[in-house]
Parts: sequence; C-alpha cells; structure tokens
Amino acid sequence: MNRFYKRLICLVMLVFVISGGVIYFTVDIHTLTNLTLFQPWSLAMAMGFVALGLFLDGSRLMHLVHISKEDITLSQAVQVVFGNYFLALLTPGATGGAVAQLMFLRKAGVPTGKATVLVFVRTIVSILFLLFCLPFIFWHDAHILPGVSNARLGVISFTVFLLFAALGAAIRANLLNHLAVRIARKLALPRRRTFLNIYRDTRNAIRLLGSSPKAMLLVFAESGLSLIAIYAVVPCLFLGLGVQGTDWYTVMGRMIFLNMLLYFTPTPGGSGIAEGGFVLLFSEMVPAGTVGIIAVCWRLIAEYIPFVIGLYYTVKVFGAAFLDRKTIEP
Repeated sequence: MNRFYKRLICLVMLVFVISGGVIYFTVDIHTLTNLTLFQPWSLAMAMGFVALGLFLDGSRLMHLVHISKEDITLSQAVQVVFGNYFLALLTPGATGGAVAQLMFLRKAGVPTGKATVLVFVRTIVSILFLLFCLPFIFWHDAHILPGVSNARLGVISFTVFLLFAALGAAIRANLLNHLAVRIARKLALPRRRTFLNIYRDTRNAIRLLGSSPKAMLLVFAESGLSLIAIYAVVPCLFLGLGVQGTDWYTVMGRMIFLNMLLYFTPTPGGSGIAEGGFVLLFSEMVPAGTVGIIAVCWRLIAEYIPFVIGLYYTVKVFGAAFLDRKTIEP
C-alpha cells in the first residue's frame, strides 16, 4: 500500500474519531428534542454560501494570474481551489495544499516561477484580510479569549498588521537584501537554499502585490467576500435550529478568529483543533447538546465535500496513476 492510500485511510479514520468524539462528548438529553426543530432549508443555504465562496476564490485566482501577465479559465481556477482542499487535508499543516496549487497552475500553463509566487500571494492576501479584521473583532467581543483584555488583543493584532506592512515595504524597496544574505551565510547549505528561496518568493510576491494596486484591491475584496461566504455556513446552521437574538457580528468574528488560528495548526486541515475550537467558542450560543453536531456539519460542508470534489478533479486532470505515486511532488 503506497503512501497516498495510507494517508487517505489515516485521514478518514481521524475524521471519524474526531467527529464521533466531538458529538459524543457534547450530546445530552436535550439533543434529540432540539434537533427535531432543525430546518433542512438551512443546509441548502449553507451549501449555497460555500459554492459562492469557492466561486469567488476561483475568480480572485483568475485575477491574480492575469496580474502576472498569464491567463487561466475560471474552470482551471476552480480546479486549483478544489485541489488545494484535497491535498491540504492529506498533509500535516496543510502543506500539500500549496503543492496541489502548483501542480494545477502548471497544468494550466502558468510557468513554475510565477505559479510559486501566485500560491504565496493567494495565501498572504487571505491572512492579511483576517489580520485586518481581528482588531474590530477583539474590540467587539469581550469573551473570545478569557483573561486577556480586548484592548490588548486589538493592539497586538493591529501591531502585527503594521509589522507585516512595514516588512513588505522594506522587502519591496530591497532594504533587506543585505541582511538576508548575511543570515543565509550563517546557515547550513540545505537551509541556506531554503531560506533564500523563501526570501526570493516573498520579494517577488510583494512586487506582484504592488505592481497593479487597483487589480490587487479587487483581489483583496474578493478574498474577503470569499472567506465571509464560506464562514456564513455557521449562521445558516444556527438559523436552521431556530436560534434567535444571536449577535451575528460576534458569530462571524469568532469564525474569523478560529480560521486565522487554523492557518498555523500542525494537523491536516486543522482536524481536531477546528472542531475543539468551535465547541469552545460557540457552546453557549446554540441549544443544549447541539454544538458538537453543528461543528461536524460545518466541517463536512466547508471542508470534506470540497475535499471529495478535489479528489475527483485530481484524478480527472492527472489520471488515476497520480494516486499510485509514492511521493507527491509539484
């Protein structure tokens, strides 16, 4: 049995164990009563929002590629998006997602160098949008991190955002080239190459970001709308349970905060941490005994269904022989 199938089996088992555990430890005597109130139309709404979010994700990638003086179709862009979901869930820290994007972009005719930069920019723009939102979330939600004041969290997140901006400006102006070379000389040869490659890709990505400000503003807006549409799955599920009087600003803010954390989790696709974090953040907002079921439904709609579609596109574009490879390489 090759490495791919081992990873797939491990992922399926992990998903079942985590989902079963989350539901088991959050179910109580009120669960069945509350679930009888659930409205099926909310699932259709949730699926619609995910479809919209994925469409916008593909659209922003198309515009990014156009900024780099290349072109891909919306169909090819959507394949990149789904391929990212597929390999991200199979690899620790979602590292395979970047590999999948490179593979699909190269297949679409984008040169490797540009594809590498585009993948980097796509991730950075999403993180920048979340960072931009965090101060407004922290100043609004007093209970998101017990024991830490909103003002402190807001200042920290705003400072990180400014540091990112300052670092980007310095790299774009080539002010850090000398420092990067000095750091590289102190590293062992393999790490030196890795460091210089990351620095080069970062510099090229920042130059791409600044090459067409109006187009990048559109990409930034599409990134935000795409993420918000995908996170809207949770309010849809809440409405399906008849949850009334909820502060939807708080709900969406906590989804943004949770998904920001998931960018830096070591587990495949944030499995386990996503469900656990969801239970901690939303257990007091929904009817008793339903938070675990909602967490699993959220992951199913927003992550696991796109994963299956990504598997289909991977086999369609690269053939079934791709699944027999011992290693996954771009």
